[in-house]
Amino acid sequence: KSFLNHTAYLSCYFPNSAKTDIKDLRVFWQKGFVEVVHEVNYGQEKHDNLSPKYINRTKMDMDKWTLQLLNAGIVDEGQYTCIVQHRDKGSPKVIHTSACLLHIIANYSQPEIAWLHTGELKPNEYLNLSCSSSGGYPEPKQMIWLISYENVTNRLMRHMDVSQDAVTKLYNVTSKLNIRVPTNTLTNISCLLHLGEQLGSLVSVPLGI
Repeated sequence: KSFLNHTAYLSCYFPNSAKTDIKDLRVFWQKGFVEVVHEVNYGQEKHDNLSPKYINRTKMDMDKWTLQLLNAGIVDEGQYTCIVQHRDKGSPKVIHTSACLLHIIANYSQPEIAWLHTGELKPNEYLNLSCSSSGGYPEPKQMIWLISYENVTNRLMRHMDVSQDAVTKLYNVTSKLNIRVPTNTLTNISCLLHLGEQLGSLVSVPLGI
């Protein structure tokens, strides 16, 4: 995983237990089956075969056998393969391959609740609210409304509208809530954006009514 516009670190997992000299090895990284991302040819970096979008965006740490991909973007997501060849009697022979999957993360803004009506709130009328969060990646799992009063919290699932920016590929999400105005008790309403098991959740500032 790498944050958007940060450096992604892709490991080749090559132990080099034989302590082979880099001048006897050819190392190259490719994305999918066609794009060459980085190439070190017997100790020298080679740029002839690189896919244009990776030129001047990669660095290889030969001590840690890790490729640094600078300014990682959403288009860089995918599977990368590291291939190590040894110069054996003139013809190169593959001695190691490994693959890793790159996922990009962009932080969503804190969810924010907005009123969708004007005027005074009256008992038994309906309350219309929306909750929005923007500029994140990947697509979130769900948005949940939390209605809390007198030590009780109800979780309400409502439809989540998701839109993706055509250029940046970042997501914006909105959910709407329509409930009766609470009477005679302080009620706190929050909304929770669930991003997935590993990324956790974001919660809005509660709205007190």
